[in-house]
Amino acid sequence: MAEDRQNNNNNTRRYPQNLQGVLQLAVDAGSAAEGPAPLQPMSEERKVWLRDALAEVCKGQMDEVAQMKQCLAVLHEDGMDERERDGEEERDDEDEDQRESAFEMLSELCENLDNARDLMILGGLELCVSQYLSHAQSGLRWRAAQLIASCAQNMPQVQVHLLSIGALPKLLQLTDSDPHPTVRVKALYAVSCLIREQEEGLKAFLSHDGFSVLMRGMQSDIEKLRTKSAFLLFNLLTSHPEQKDTVVSMGMAQQLVSVLRTPHSPFHEHVLGALCCLVEDCPQGLKDCREPSLGLEGLLRQRARELQGKEESQEELDFCERLRVTCFRGQQSDENGMDR
Repeated sequence: MAEDRQNNNNNTRRYPQNLQGVLQLAVDAGSAAEGPAPLQPMSEERKVWLRDALAEVCKGQMDEVAQMKQCLAVLHEDGMDERERDGEEERDDEDEDQRESAFEMLSELCENLDNARDLMILGGLELCVSQYLSHAQSGLRWRAAQLIASCAQNMPQVQVHLLSIGALPKLLQLTDSDPHPTVRVKALYAVSCLIREQEEGLKAFLSHDGFSVLMRGMQSDIEKLRTKSAFLLFNLLTSHPEQKDTVVSMGMAQQLVSVLRTPHSPFHEHVLGALCCLVEDCPQGLKDCREPSLGLEGLLRQRARELQGKEESQEELDFCERLRVTCFRGQQSDENGMDR
């Protein structure tokens, strides 16, 4: 049966499912050709196939827009009625299940960039920000944040729109203080999709004290939130070294070292990476890490001994050595020179 299916697949031309698929088909066809292809008229069969493929894409896109409209109709219905405000125990399970399913379908559809833009045009993102990020039901809050992340990722037009309707401060607040762990993790993911490689997003992040939110995230008892907070901090310091002084002035170096003193966790790799950023080409960051009361040199030596021989911890070990060399190699001779 598997062979029959494979043969059938080989004998049947499959149409791309969206415009991105058509473009990819063109790229694949171009890269497959060796040397300059001779100019020749397109065969009738090829013309018919291309027409059918484009028609199928347009039809499929229209069908998906219709599905998104149906999902939005579900989400618009009694989104914040009094029954739901009374608490999760008294909610209507069926209504909530329908809304959760609508969000899940929208998230899947909006992995297609065309659909993400269409959802923005349909007003779906305003609905998420104005109504569902603050919804009484945690399952709807985190799904709204996940949908925002799906739409914003790699879509500058959608990112700018979300920033203009105030999505970022709400997402930062959820990241910082929502009582449900999954909401906090999904909200931070959406924050990341709004600010990475997006200058306006970074400005808004800074104006709402986003680095402090990341610091508190690393100090939380939610493993995924700690990991994602540390990774985003490391990523931002790597891609925006001009922010080092701002972060150092907040006492970030001392706080990161305090995080390293907590029971060892894989996310410490990103914490060490962030510290490496703060001591390189940043005199105040280097001075902070060299502070004897911090005890960083001894901590790094101990951590290196613990990680020695563990292949899965090699990158963390490399950061330990890089940080130790940058901060403490030659420090004694420097101090002697200053004394002289």
